[in-house]
Amino acid sequence: MHAIRLHAFGPAENLTYEEVPDPVPGPGQVRVKVTAAGVHLLDTALREGATGPFPAPAALPTVPGREVAGTVDALGEGTDPAWLGRRVVAHLGMAPGGYAELAVTDAARLHALPEQLGDAEAVAMIGTGRTTLGILQFTELGPDSVAVVPAAAGGIGTLLVQYAKNAGAVVIGLAGGPEKVARVRANGADLAVDYTAPDWPAEVRAYLDALGNRTATVVFDSVGGDTGRAAVDLLGKGGQHLVFGWSGAGLHDGEPLTFTHDELAARGITSESVLGPVMLQKAGGDIRNLELAALAAATDGTLRPAVHRFPLAEAARAHRALETRGTIGKVVLIP
Repeated sequence: MHAIRLHAFGPAENLTYEEVPDPVPGPGQVRVKVTAAGVHLLDTALREGATGPFPAPAALPTVPGREVAGTVDALGEGTDPAWLGRRVVAHLGMAPGGYAELAVTDAARLHALPEQLGDAEAVAMIGTGRTTLGILQFTELGPDSVAVVPAAAGGIGTLLVQYAKNAGAVVIGLAGGPEKVARVRANGADLAVDYTAPDWPAEVRAYLDALGNRTATVVFDSVGGDTGRAAVDLLGKGGQHLVFGWSGAGLHDGEPLTFTHDELAARGITSESVLGPVMLQKAGGDIRNLELAALAAATDGTLRPAVHRFPLAEAARAHRALETRGTIGKVVLIP
């Protein structure tokens, strides 16, 4: 088979397209003929040897990637034969191997795919979708809500805008550049703003003033940095700042936007990091609860993931585009 391998930590160019032996499923496992493989911003940090929610690879070379969809083409010992030939999607968890034509995973990680859900869209929902619904556990959205979504053209941002609109909230989406702003507007945001413009906070405040001097009630912050801080400044008393990333501060060496207790008290807001164990706890201790809900929402059309496709052989280009914010939606590799 062909796969993307990383032989040394470093830039995107270190990802190489190679022919490697086919993997063999072990007991309780399946092998998936991959038709779509997800790329996460975290993959770019792991490629450089950084650690985070997932450890950097202990040994090189490695095949990156933890989200795959495709068809089961081989079974390990003791695996239910009903899986053979079925379309599936899976998050591989701590074990990478997704950037490949074939991937092995435990059968317990599989979700069977309905005919109406595409493989690339399923990959978007198994990781990005489950995280989106995990974030949304921490707030209640309704007609009284004003949601600010930085990075609203990204994979999670796209879904947050849709969910908030479905709940009746006023949605303000922030994105970088005219093309992304247009996509955010078409996705349903009430106001789509270019955060690279120096006066964007004034534009948002003028819009909220015209709605009766309203203020933001929640900021879904995956950006941090100056953009995240300016978004938090839009919150009124009782507002929520939900943190799940800090791309604006630099994923590889940046820090999430944080506030002291005194700052939060003075503003009358809360700030909370919603990733990791706290999200899992909210989900009842089983991440599959979020995966099932995300796939169901995409299947019935409640949520519609945006997908930016690249050929598997061009994984390095996909990484560069992701790092330079040159993508819209979830990045997916197609073998």
